[in-house]
Amino acid sequence: MNKIDLLSDDELPTGFTYPRQFIHIAELGLLDLEPWYVLQSNALRQAKAGLASRYPERNLVPFARRQDNDDIACWCAPDSQQIFVIHDFASAGWEERAIFPKFYDWFRQAIEDLIEFDC
Repeated sequence: MNKIDLLSDDELPTGFTYPRQFIHIAELGLLDLEPWYVLQSNALRQAKAGLASRYPERNLVPFARRQDNDDIACWCAPDSQQIFVIHDFASAGWEERAIFPKFYDWFRQAIEDLIEFDC
């Protein structure tokens, strides 16, 4: 089992828990799905703080970043189901790029992105 540095319970918004599917993928070590990669440690904390300052009306919990643009995959706490792809640094109100109903819906798209990115 791989251990990654995610946000602690104290750092997570009240009522939010990481979905079991995300933890499972992380434990399998599926952290680099080029162009997406799972955020960890300081990069994760910096992304969370940056999103909070740019989009204070949303309670975003980031978990992955796309390396070829400013897209960040997040949950909007306390919901741990829907995934929002946020185009970071966009003007407030224009930041939302995509919504996925559940984690595995986003994960399937991340795999498709990996295949496309590799071509």
